[in-house]
Amino acid sequence: MAQYVYGKNVVSSLLRDKREILTLYLQEGRRDSETVRLANEAGVKVRYVSRNELDKMVQGNHQGYVAAVKEYRTYSIEEIMASVPKGKLPLIVALDSLQDPHNLGAILRTVSCVGGDGVIIEKNRSVSLNGTVAKVSVGAIDTVKVAQVTNLAQTLRKMKDNGYWIIGTDVNQASDYRRIRYDMPIVLVIGAEGTGMRRLIGETCDLKVKLPMEGSIGSLNASVACGILLYQIYSRRFPL
Repeated sequence: MAQYVYGKNVVSSLLRDKREILTLYLQEGRRDSETVRLANEAGVKVRYVSRNELDKMVQGNHQGYVAAVKEYRTYSIEEIMASVPKGKLPLIVALDSLQDPHNLGAILRTVSCVGGDGVIIEKNRSVSLNGTVAKVSVGAIDTVKVAQVTNLAQTLRKMKDNGYWIIGTDVNQASDYRRIRYDMPIVLVIGAEGTGMRRLIGETCDLKVKLPMEGSIGSLNASVACGILLYQIYSRRFPL
């Protein structure tokens, strides 16, 4: 089954990286000889359609560029764990009921930037991989391994059995995120927008961390909080 991704940068990245595109749809009147040249070299069929047709394909600022691609591949937890290079401290992000595709795309992008090993989402409680996620991730959706699981708590317990430490984000009974060493295999759990981690997920955590809040706002966007924590882990593991 095909799905649509959109945006000039996303399409250009797919073509430059020689990713498989089933059909490339360009808005009528769009003059972009470089994109057409890359598509022709890759043997990608190009169709010119109206803006109205593109608007029906995707919801978002497509900029006149929509590509039909195969559904994004997901991986098993075992495949992600096995893919971690020998001698590297694993770093995986688990998302508890995250709903916003913009947050998922931004998290994939940050995971890629810090050299993370994968992301875990839930099949029934989380946003799935789609065109909006692809656009926001700026290509990270093609390089970061994503696992979809039916039971996140069970998955986290399995990873504990494989030597991973589960670190959750919380505001209660949690340590300042700057006090942790992070020198162990980690699954970093990010809770849902507005509600945080569910109780059962929190019970699987070996450690809980919090970000100090000095102003009148009591929480951060999920992807922003995740980015801060991932770079804290990175800075502890690779100090100057």
